[in-house]
This record gives sequence, C-alpha cells and structure tokens, in this order.
Amino acid sequence: MAYKPSPAQLPSALLRQVRPLRLLLNQAERLEHLQRLLESQLQPAAREHCHVASWRDGVLLLVVTDGHWATRLRYQQKRLMRELQAMEAFGNLRRILYKVQPPLVPAKRGGHAAALSSNAAESLRDTAEGIADPKLRAALERLASHARDKG
Repeated sequence: MAYKPSPAQLPSALLRQVRPLRLLLNQAERLEHLQRLLESQLQPAAREHCHVASWRDGVLLLVVTDGHWATRLRYQQKRLMRELQAMEAFGNLRRILYKVQPPLVPAKRGGHAAALSSNAAESLRDTAEGIADPKLRAALERLASHARDKG
C-alpha cells in the first residue's frame, strides 16, 4: 500500500479552507486591524514600541518594548482611551493594560566584528604616537593591528 500525498495547494487556499488555520488567520487580521487603529492615535515615535496583544471584554492589552515607553503611554492613557473609545472597534473599551516585553534579539554569534580600514588603523597609530600613557598607547596600537589591510 503506497502513500499518496494530497495535491499541493496554495497557502492562501489552505488558510481559507482548513478551519483552525482560518480561525487563526481571522484572529491575526483582527489584531492587525486593531494595531493600525491604535497606531493612528499614537505619537509616531511610540508606534514601533507598542503592539496590540489582545482585545477582550473591554480590556486592551498592549505589549510595550520597555518601561520607559510604558510610563510614557500611561501618562497619555486618558487621552488614548478617549480617542480609541470614539472608534467603533473600541466602543466598549474600559481599560488599557500594559505589559513590558523587550523585543527578542537573536543571540550574538561568536565571530569577527567589522574590519577596521587601513585609514582608520593609520589614524590610530598616529594618535598612539602622541600618547604618554603606555597602557593607552598599547591599547591603541593593538586596536590598529586589527586593520583589514595591514599597512
């Protein structure tokens, strides 16, 4: 008995036909719509630091990248609530909660940093010549030795 895979389908067709995927897609589209509405009321600098996590039972949960932005948004909370409540999608907004969650940053990989140009290395060597402190002079010379084109 041979296994016969189902015929390949476009991802968009799968997302529309399979119920769990369709529900997930609808939820993602709903959050994206709410995010756009939220961003229309935020200051431009705050937009990249604040994202809609959930909207349930009149409570809007926002994920903020750090405590600084959470504090700034809390100071503006009354204005933000008033402006969001004026929109149909947030008509029953009763509360805004903030959760601080730093962005996921990929772990630094061991490796080489950016190479130092020969012009920068020469400038470091010239600077080192005029330094009286032997430790600082040695540090500058070591740094200059990392030049891309040893010159």
